[in-house]
Amino acid sequence: MKTQAFLASIILALAGSAFAAGDKHDHAHEHKPLHGGVVVEVKDMDYELVAKPTVIQLHLRDHGKKADVSKASAKVTLLTGTEKQEVELKPAGDKLEATGSFKVGPGTKAVAVVTVGGKPATARFTVK
Repeated sequence: MKTQAFLASIILALAGSAFAAGDKHDHAHEHKPLHGGVVVEVKDMDYELVAKPTVIQLHLRDHGKKADVSKASAKVTLLTGTEKQEVELKPAGDKLEATGSFKVGPGTKAVAVVTVGGKPATARFTVK
């Protein structure tokens, strides 16, 4: 019985190391907010959402470098309590942005559908 347990632990160790070796994602870059927002990673792209009562911004970084957003777009759905607000973000320099009046604060949930180069990605945030 001890031999079977020993073999099982070796198999699990080897399987774990093979799984780890298969992760070729380069984590040399930080996933920290650079603009005071909340950062999530989706498909090797970092999305930083800055949500304020008068402006919503989305900064994109590809492996730590600013992504070209000149032809990108995004639709952000804000959920604050029972209230839902949809916001279209457009390119504004090196970020996507919308200005107006937004109900955001700690705990606000946001779902961003971002299209870059014709490829959509969905990022989910919780505002701090």
